[in-house]
Amino acid sequence: MNATSRASATKERILDVAERLFAEQGVFAVSNRQISEAAGQGNNAAVGYHFGTKADLLRAIVRRHAEPVEARRQELVAERGGSREVRDWLVCLVWPTVEHHISLRDSALARFTAQLMSDPSLRELVVAETLSGPTLMQVMDGLNHCLPDLPLRAKLVRNDMTRHVLVHMMAEQERALAEGTARLTWEETAQNVIDALTGLWLAPVTE
Repeated sequence: MNATSRASATKERILDVAERLFAEQGVFAVSNRQISEAAGQGNNAAVGYHFGTKADLLRAIVRRHAEPVEARRQELVAERGGSREVRDWLVCLVWPTVEHHISLRDSALARFTAQLMSDPSLRELVVAETLSGPTLMQVMDGLNHCLPDLPLRAKLVRNDMTRHVLVHMMAEQERALAEGTARLTWEETAQNVIDALTGLWLAPVTE
């Protein structure tokens, strides 16, 4: 293995270890030194050497997962472009994330994401890397076009509720699978989330 390959493998190992430690212990409770040691790095400054600041490390973790999810979402949007069905757009929203979780084995990604989204100082990092992409904007535009009579204030609130349901249901499913207490598969969880969000977006508005 040449130097470039070794460096790449080291970075992937650090990302894997950091993601899990952050998910299990909290972002602010884990130091770069702990991550370096858990990743088997003799140099305690390995995290800083490869990634820079903790914010840079967090960004790298988020980004490496965001790219495959965005690519899959592009495919689904291309298949369903122009649909007037709320459920079609929610499939585009939910399935790419779920499929990515299925592709990972023994991952802590969903719990890591929930940690970031629950902290105001870290939420913007996730928003910048995953929630402001062009395809996700197409999905939300598609939803809005399906519901032209839904008041803006209701759309904004339901958008927030959708994000919370998706983030925290993924984290709950991941936790249950890790503990061996899951009642549903990832696919069944996705269908239930899509069903629930369809009802959310189509629910009447109280004046």
